[in-house]
Amino acid sequence: MPFFIVLLLLMLTPFPSQAQDSTGCSTALLFASDTQEPMWVESLFLTDNDNKQATRALFTELLAQEPTELFLLGDVVNLGYKNSRWTFIDSALTQAKERGFHVHALLGNHELMGRAGSGERRFQERFPGHVRTGYTVVKDSIAVVLLNSNFGKLGKEGMRVQDAWYARTLHELDSLPSVRSIVVCCHHSPYSSSKLVGNNTAVQAHFVDPFLKARKTGLFISGHAHLFQHYSTDQKHFFVIGGGGGSHHPLRKDPGPNVCLEPDYNPLFHYLSIRLCNNTLQVVSHRLSDDLSGFDDGCDYVIPLAAKAGG
Repeated sequence: MPFFIVLLLLMLTPFPSQAQDSTGCSTALLFASDTQEPMWVESLFLTDNDNKQATRALFTELLAQEPTELFLLGDVVNLGYKNSRWTFIDSALTQAKERGFHVHALLGNHELMGRAGSGERRFQERFPGHVRTGYTVVKDSIAVVLLNSNFGKLGKEGMRVQDAWYARTLHELDSLPSVRSIVVCCHHSPYSSSKLVGNNTAVQAHFVDPFLKARKTGLFISGHAHLFQHYSTDQKHFFVIGGGGGSHHPLRKDPGPNVCLEPDYNPLFHYLSIRLCNNTLQVVSHRLSDDLSGFDDGCDYVIPLAAKAGG
């Protein structure tokens, strides 16, 4: 269906009233990234931290919550072309569906590793709502824009299509009264202090500038770097949440010009929740204890919505 028709339907269709709890906040949206089992080669230079058990603890924690929208920001598995690598995730996705969750995902580099075409097909089978040149999920007045940062696999035409769609989508969401906040997500992080992956300049070039210029955007979430990090510029926030189970990355001593705001908060495994509370986004990083016994709230943030964000 052409985008302008979808947009027209969104504008003409009344949105259900925002679901709120007793505090006046909406149901939390949940975000995790890099839940892939570490590859054997990583064990040669990275520490094992009971990663498989941590990923299982993560999904146990996520799926024990009130059914909501769950976003997996890439590297859901390693070597996505192998069906055997999907066994645990398939079980988790079945449980999520039975409990009433809606699970959305992005392609990471590990899904495309080895045999990119087969890996993408396996991924698409599990996440049929995924669109490789970008798609949007709207829940409780929050629009989550999901982008593909595997630029080499997209190719020049795919990048052109996605860039145009992204610019058009941000403009249209800015004009929709039913949308109060826009969250942008991709797999590769524009900024990180990881010694292994660092900053991704292609993400900066294609995704960051439109994000900073849009009116209702306030939060950019990504993974790939197996860390928690938080950066801010122009009163907009970038979170790196690659703590879903992949091997933890060492940090550079020199963080560079984009200084992480919480350099001492470096949990091995974690996920992010966001909810709309009046005129703010409440953002919480939840960390897994070192003994894998449970999660607690590691850091929390209050991000004001853009002025007159209601349209």
